[in-house]
Amino acid sequence: MNYYSLNKKAPNTTFADAVVRGLAPDKGLYFPESITPLDPSFFETIEDKSNAEIAFEAIKQFILPEIPEDILKTIVEETLNFDFPVVEINENISTLELFHGPTMAFKDVGARFMARCLGYFNKTNTNHVTVLVATSGDTGGAVANGFLGVKGVDVVILYPSGKVSDIQEKQLTTLGQNITALEVDGVFDDCQDMVKQAFMDKELTDKMQLTSANSINIARWLPQLFYYMFAYKQLKSKHSDIAFSVPSGNFGNICAGMVAQKLGLPIKHFIAANNANDTVVNYMISQTYIPKPSVQTISNAMDVGNPSNFIRIQELHNNDFDALKANLSSYSYTDEETKAALLELYNDYSYVADPHGAVGYLGAKDYLKENDAHVVFMETAHPTKFLDVVEDVIKESVALPSQIEAVMDKEGVSIKINSYNELKGFLLS
Repeated sequence: MNYYSLNKKAPNTTFADAVVRGLAPDKGLYFPESITPLDPSFFETIEDKSNAEIAFEAIKQFILPEIPEDILKTIVEETLNFDFPVVEINENISTLELFHGPTMAFKDVGARFMARCLGYFNKTNTNHVTVLVATSGDTGGAVANGFLGVKGVDVVILYPSGKVSDIQEKQLTTLGQNITALEVDGVFDDCQDMVKQAFMDKELTDKMQLTSANSINIARWLPQLFYYMFAYKQLKSKHSDIAFSVPSGNFGNICAGMVAQKLGLPIKHFIAANNANDTVVNYMISQTYIPKPSVQTISNAMDVGNPSNFIRIQELHNNDFDALKANLSSYSYTDEETKAALLELYNDYSYVADPHGAVGYLGAKDYLKENDAHVVFMETAHPTKFLDVVEDVIKESVALPSQIEAVMDKEGVSIKINSYNELKGFLLS
């Protein structure tokens, strides 16, 4: 499988090169040259397969033979060594819990998969690769954990000061070894802009190999298609029409779901559930894409004003707005609406959600006002990662899982920066 740049001004390249580069030379996102649907029998018998078997069959066309089949199977098995349970909320709505991994966030899958792929490609490489990543919350911890101790890889994580939860900050600042956290005086978009500027800085890229572990990297983005197949496996015998409501920030998760749909997974519809950062909501109304500065909310991992992966979503729909409109609905919600949803889930269904899952729940409810389906909303992070918000709303204490307890008493270490020049100076040093 080869990959092309969505800016269409760079040569097509291999999976390995796309993973190591992160962005194409023309600064475009990489996209697979083709997506071949799986045989319908795969989905007819999906209940009989393990999660690792499902994932391997779904991902192999994008990677083989650059990673040998036996090694790819091992990568998949090591990536997916935790559960992905579907929990029924009511007869029309379920949630897919994606927080049972080491950092209790959905991004564990992509980060672990990418780290293992890059580790394989780098095992005979004497040159260091620097993974440069911006985080609005959970990406940083997942990437730090996934790449911890990987040979020949240094990880530099930029996060906005005061705009991630205390636990999220602990998860990306307490590991040490090959992980460095840079605390940026600004918002997530400032962090992301610095990362993009670094990739465009020839003086920097001539001296070091940079790659990204945000969902712009295909090895971080594509494995997220597994979630949709795991949910379908659990619900297939109960429901014929299944839609997904996805809390959306940089739109990598929902975009990967659309790849699963292209592979033949029978998904009726997608709902992009947004917080106050409503760039895509407005686009779906006006057909005009106007990025905005990000707005800080209690669902901070979705505080993205210019989602990078939306161009991939457009490509998946052949840049046909009507085709996209038929497949995607988008809604936005305030913090107060999010808190009300948290309370409703707890009082009415005895379910403790996190703020991102609550936004997904609201998207499911809005879609069901005018459509018939069983809607699965993604619960993307464990509620204790947003303990102050959740406990304040439900007025109950939430027990800390072992993954969170392990970092609570550790002292975080970060380097404060205020500008791109400070980032560049650090990288060159």
